[in-house]
Amino acid sequence: MRPVRPWHRRGATEKFTHPLLTLKTHALEADNGDRREALVIEAPGWVNMVAITPQQSVVMVRQWRFGVAAETLEIPGGMVDPGEDPRDAAERELYEETGYRARQWTQIGVVEPNPALFDNLCTTFLGEGLEHVGEPPGDGDEEIEVVEVPLAEVPQRIASGEIAHALVVAAFYFHGQVRP
Repeated sequence: MRPVRPWHRRGATEKFTHPLLTLKTHALEADNGDRREALVIEAPGWVNMVAITPQQSVVMVRQWRFGVAAETLEIPGGMVDPGEDPRDAAERELYEETGYRARQWTQIGVVEPNPALFDNLCTTFLGEGLEHVGEPPGDGDEEIEVVEVPLAEVPQRIASGEIAHALVVAAFYFHGQVRP
């Protein structure tokens, strides 16, 4: 079996820029002189929150996802703004999307959403001691329905495909709701 060899970036060409991402091609070179090109999507970090009410329900959101052209059931989450700490982003996103605040925050995991193409990380937090403080202000672009799902129902909803977003399933894995 051949060992994996590192590829060194020797330059990049920007192909497309959008507030959500930058698409670049990277010129790569191996130690033996082999060369190739790779497509890389530069994106800000993301956060997800497993937010649990005192009644042991998970605060989730239903929203339309354009990529799959369907409604999804997800946990709150979003982008980390430039210079923002992921924990602060988690608190902001939870409030923006649901109108809830958490008294306690614990980082429970970090994943690479798709290291074949993306250069970012998704950090998952557990939010506990939830308090509903008002209507969610939103961010102006999202249409979200807030749903409370009993924590005990999460494994079945994942198994049935109702919860299918890979980063949400990973978040529930970190929380212990998904077993390997």
